Amino acid sequence: MNKLLAITVLVAFLALGAESFRVPRQAEEEEKGTIATVVDTLKSYYDQSVGTASDYVDTLKGYKLEEKAKNLYDDTVRAVRTYAGIFNDQVYHILYPQDSS
Repeated sequence: MNKLLAITVLVAFLALGAESFRVPRQAEEEEKGTIATVVDTLKSYYDQSVGTASDYVDTLKGYKLEEKAKNLYDDTVRAVRTYAGIFNDQVYHILYPQDSS
């Protein structure tokens, strides 16, 4: 009987002692609802897409596309001016023919 009483007291002390070592739940996890989870997910997707876009922009700057586009624009403007001048001369000579006789 004494052994049973000693074991019961020992188990009771261990149970009370173990209960005092319980880690309380974090209130943040309990308060976080569905909307907060969705907002956090959307924020992470947004941050990831902004980072990816920034990487693409940096890559494109490495290709020097702005300089190539400017050169292409300059060449196109030069060609259009030349052909516009030729067209202007042709229209002028059609409207005001010169008599060679």
